[in-house]
Amino acid sequence: MPDDVRLIAFDLDDTLAPSKSPLPARMGAALAALLDEVDVCVISGGHFGQFDSQVLSHLPAGAQQLARLHLMPTCGTRYYRHDGEQWELLYAHDLADHERRRVLAVVEEEARELGLWESRTWGPVMEDRGSQITFSALGQRAPVDEKRAWDPTGEKKERLRSALAPLLPELEVRSGGSTSVDITRRGVDKAYGMTRLNEHTGIPLSAMLFVGDRLDEGGNDYPVKELGVPTRAVADWQETAAFVEAVVGASTGA
Repeated sequence: MPDDVRLIAFDLDDTLAPSKSPLPARMGAALAALLDEVDVCVISGGHFGQFDSQVLSHLPAGAQQLARLHLMPTCGTRYYRHDGEQWELLYAHDLADHERRRVLAVVEEEARELGLWESRTWGPVMEDRGSQITFSALGQRAPVDEKRAWDPTGEKKERLRSALAPLLPELEVRSGGSTSVDITRRGVDKAYGMTRLNEHTGIPLSAMLFVGDRLDEGGNDYPVKELGVPTRAVADWQETAAFVEAVVGASTGA
């Protein structure tokens, strides 16, 4: 890691933890130690409740460490900072009510038409996150193995995304996690979130490092790479944990 990095940003699912699963203890300890060295951002398509249950509930960090943590749910359309006592929402760029209703109807209709509306699911298939509508083919709480088996090549998600994009031309339609498609305002992706982070913190994009598992072209982390932010690709949370442990060890001389 370059010496001038002042903030490290992470994708969540399959980067810090298995999809929709709690932060493993090893990862939590590594992140807490990293917060003693640099600012940390978590940016993902999930809503704040997901961040709370997956990350915050399993992060052994005190108030001083949390003050250096930046949370950007729904790809940065919402931004939270810790004020010493609680998480404060600094901004939210929500879709209008009529936009959300239309998206929910269009997505369900197309998913059914394409044969992608599954009968066996775990939790809600459609989720209104205010600033983002998310379709999760197997439901929000589907087991990781089931999700991996459903669309191993990403072909199903791409069929739905391709069908929805011309029907929602004023909005951004993109592949999300392993079984999901996310819809936000046009131009809103993780690059949007990183740009807002730069504006709010004053930290240059060149002094940030983004870590993610989908930095390949077409992946939902790729816009950050395209923006010019330094990046590091990882395959899973274990690789991320090893990287963070190495960073912390180098910083402390361990």
